[in-house]
Amino acid sequence: MTMMTQLTDITAMQAPLTGASAPMFARHAGYQRMFRDGALTLGVFLPLRFYQGDMQVLGGQADLVSQLDRDGFAATWVRDVPLFDPLFGDAGQVFDPFTYLAFLAARTERLALATGSAIFSLRHPIDLAKSAATIDQLSGGRLVLGIASGDRPVEFPAYGLQHADRGERFAASVAYVRQLMQHGSLHIESPLGALQGVELLPKPVAGAIPLLVTGTSRQTLDWVGQHADGWLTYPEATHHAAGPRRLADKIQAWRRLIPDGGFRPHVTNEWLDLVEGPNHPRTPLNGGYTLRTGRNGLIDLLGEWQRAGVNHAALGIQFSQRPAAEVLQELAEYVLPLFPSHDGPLPACVRW
Repeated sequence: MTMMTQLTDITAMQAPLTGASAPMFARHAGYQRMFRDGALTLGVFLPLRFYQGDMQVLGGQADLVSQLDRDGFAATWVRDVPLFDPLFGDAGQVFDPFTYLAFLAARTERLALATGSAIFSLRHPIDLAKSAATIDQLSGGRLVLGIASGDRPVEFPAYGLQHADRGERFAASVAYVRQLMQHGSLHIESPLGALQGVELLPKPVAGAIPLLVTGTSRQTLDWVGQHADGWLTYPEATHHAAGPRRLADKIQAWRRLIPDGGFRPHVTNEWLDLVEGPNHPRTPLNGGYTLRTGRNGLIDLLGEWQRAGVNHAALGIQFSQRPAAEVLQELAEYVLPLFPSHDGPLPACVRW
């Protein structure tokens, strides 16, 4: 092989320093499991029950995640909450997201492993890239990174950072992480650091890890169109007839800003109290942040989202009154077959 051919091959493997459309991730097992143009898949947010002072509430959760994998769900999602703020009232899944995803990677085979969302303005890009590429390798290319600028003001002074600077740090961190995942000797000059003549290892299995920007993360919508591999937003009012139309308008406005006009996925989420009666009407709770419904109301909602352009729905069942295993079984039996996961490339089966 000539030196020119080697350089050409390396260049072809490099991820762009801006957002990328679907062809970049044709060999990415997690992306292919979750996303197709015009279709919607299902994932489940962790924790399955809220931590309220007793770690026992999380007991058996990994077993249920393994069952999600066997049932054919597309993804499981973890949140990034470094510190528990009682005033905020939500500890996430308690565990460090990257450590927990590595643990869940060993308990699953096809399930995409997603963050919703890793706080790129708090951690250093080297640490983010190292953790992400490690999990991607260990899972056979199943990591999908939802990323955000952070919404908990108490965390920033704890890191010695200014909350007001989170937008600038987020944009700089996205660029830095993408540069770190390039092949070969690196030269990086960033507001967050500088390096010369070194390389970050390991590299992602498929050459890149999808970065799904949450909301606008203190950026403009044009920036999101340019730099996001996908977009994660909160849904419009799910109980209101105009909600899906507003969601569709929002998605279309973003997609018009994608430079190459290619497909990039949209993701949204809902916190559910799924009741036993299948025909229970969709009823908003907690100021609209939670939806109480029977499965038929959920199926109708997911169909509305799919028609609006949503490609993946991440469902949280923390507010459900019924046992988690019972809710997940109902979703697997009645809802998942209508919104099946995709048969993408098999994960790279490397046993380290």
